[in-house]
Amino acid sequence: MSSTELPGVRSTAEPTSQVGAARVAEGEGLRTVALPGLEMNVRFRPPLREGLPPALFVHGLGGSSQNWSALMEQLAGSVDGEAVDLPGFGWSAPPADRDYSVTAMARAVIRHLDAAGRGPVHLFGNSLGGAVSTRVAAVRPDLVRTLTLVSPALPELRVQGSAVPTALLALPGVPALFGRLTRHLTAEQRTRGVTDLCYGDPSRVTDEGFRGAVEEMERRMALPYFWEAMSRSSRGIVDAYTLGGQHGLWRQAQRVLAPTLLVYGGRDQLVSYRMARKAAAAFRGSRLLSLPEAGHVAMMEYPEVVAAAFRELLRDTATGDTDRDTADGKG
Repeated sequence: MSSTELPGVRSTAEPTSQVGAARVAEGEGLRTVALPGLEMNVRFRPPLREGLPPALFVHGLGGSSQNWSALMEQLAGSVDGEAVDLPGFGWSAPPADRDYSVTAMARAVIRHLDAAGRGPVHLFGNSLGGAVSTRVAAVRPDLVRTLTLVSPALPELRVQGSAVPTALLALPGVPALFGRLTRHLTAEQRTRGVTDLCYGDPSRVTDEGFRGAVEEMERRMALPYFWEAMSRSSRGIVDAYTLGGQHGLWRQAQRVLAPTLLVYGGRDQLVSYRMARKAAAAFRGSRLLSLPEAGHVAMMEYPEVVAAAFRELLRDTATGDTDRDTADGKG
């Protein structure tokens, strides 16, 4: 149901330089996109060659564009990749209207794509970002070429016990209570707790990656809007879970036309592995990658495996396009 700022497990994803307060991996860049009432940070990795199709990566609750660095590097020869910091997270300012709903997040992604003129893109989403990306693909199919969802936050009737604290953040007064109850914890202790929760095997995290995550935790906790962003985004997920009719996330999943790759981890403590089968049935013509040893952030734990599955989707999609063009007399 959530992911937070996390350390990478691959040396290729370890931060090697800094731009202001933002840590970037070698070969990455950062820029700020200003839209009316909205300012978003965008992390990008120039493609290895010109003409590659565009891709956009959307992180989960409490995370940032940095969560995608390892996968973006793996896919630099396949796509022209960008990862956004959703409003109020990473290095993006809070939204002017303080709306952190899934719909508002989806609207921010759509506005960015429309303004940049990059669509249709290969859209990736993790956790909250998976719910956001599902909504984008459902309401704006013209913007999405393929959809890849890693542990998407889609409604569950039986939420896992380890996900309950995140859901509780949606309740009035709880964030302040959490803040008081955890104020004695160091940034290192907080980061260790997040790592234990989100990774299938926390021992795979490198020392350098963990130190970088601790520094980022310290920075995030010092922001005046940290708890507001967390609590309102948690409330946004809970609200999205309760929506019915055409706005319900499962209904919207059924409306997605883009070829879809679903990635689920067998050790995920936040999104139940049992939801994989339901998701595979909801997204028409989807394919499922099951990683028994992965946790909630498979794209960080097993970037090579996720990249290989996406490249297979990309090849099959391109083949399908060629076949259709030939059938239409365009070949």
